[in-house]
Amino acid sequence: MKIYLDNAATTPLNREVYQCIEPYQFECYGNPSSAHALGREARTAIEKSRRTIASLLNTEPSQITFTSGGTEGDNLAIRSAVEHHQVKTIITSPLEHHAVLNVVKALEDEGKVSVLYLMNDEHGRISLRHLENLLAFNEHVLVSIMHGNNELGNLNDIEAIAALCKTHDAYFHSDTVQTIGHHKIDLKELGVDFIVASAHKFNGPKGVGFIYNSKRTQISSVIKGGGQEYGRRAGTEHVAGIVGLAKALELAYRDSDINHKKFRDLKEILVQGLKHAIPGVLFNGLSAEDNGSLPNILSVSLPDTGNLESVIYFLDSNNIFVSGGSACNSHSAGGSHVLKALAYDFRRPVIRFSFGPQNTVDEIRYTIARLSDYCKSLHVAHFQEAS
Repeated sequence: MKIYLDNAATTPLNREVYQCIEPYQFECYGNPSSAHALGREARTAIEKSRRTIASLLNTEPSQITFTSGGTEGDNLAIRSAVEHHQVKTIITSPLEHHAVLNVVKALEDEGKVSVLYLMNDEHGRISLRHLENLLAFNEHVLVSIMHGNNELGNLNDIEAIAALCKTHDAYFHSDTVQTIGHHKIDLKELGVDFIVASAHKFNGPKGVGFIYNSKRTQISSVIKGGGQEYGRRAGTEHVAGIVGLAKALELAYRDSDINHKKFRDLKEILVQGLKHAIPGVLFNGLSAEDNGSLPNILSVSLPDTGNLESVIYFLDSNNIFVSGGSACNSHSAGGSHVLKALAYDFRRPVIRFSFGPQNTVDEIRYTIARLSDYCKSLHVAHFQEAS
């Protein structure tokens, strides 16, 4: 039995999605920029996919641009706001994904913008009062705040943020990579200027995503080349990936209510089971709460039980696959920047569990039992050393 609990890093491809993709690998393989019949067939598939996504998000197809994923989308949104809309100040949070933090730092180093960081509390809640104050005293502003945090699972109130940005005539970009496909978003109601998505976060293919931009904004390619995607993103389109992206989002919306309840139930079993099995276990951010967090992410702090690598290795040897903090930080030194922003005690290893539709109650109970075994064995070892 292999238990995959790292779905916030990536998800397995849905078989219905694969069946939808397969013809565009072997039969409908034309270049969508070609004028012949195979090219026209590929172009038709792309535009149909664009319409499907636009319909699900309640926007217009012309406002959807296909990308290689969330990182490209974030870079595209932020750099376009600076290039086209004279943004001079970017307001963001130290809890953002590196796809945002690194590009705003690069723009600051290039002397194009100043960057201001919002305050947050020990649970990772950002201060909307601080945001309002910063907006009141700055002009030509882009606010970049993610919807759902990839490490903590915290949900930010992007409706309230969008309203503040509208009041102060600021642009608003939200990294929605962890929420697209899990939360239904109505772009006509939301009032955001840019959002991004990546198909592999909701059981679609890797290497494809999209960016939405509002009618008052422009985007221009950070990749220079041909005029694909109406001049907004150069490079031959990933036709099979785009078709799979649209199908995966369609299925995610279809099953969202069922999956939402399932994830909540699995999380509650895991929270209560770990509380009972491991004295001193803690939960980071708002991830253990019903409100204010993604249903599919739980960030767990173990007692001071040695280094994180040994925990991950033990679980891996028991066919349980998780991330330490987040997959994006698993190979970086110095600990998670998100946990640092929470003034975290790094003597306690952190595991991020994230659920998918394939997970079961039995898998969660097995995981609790194995993690309890690990903590007990370490306690015995420490006791023997002390003796």
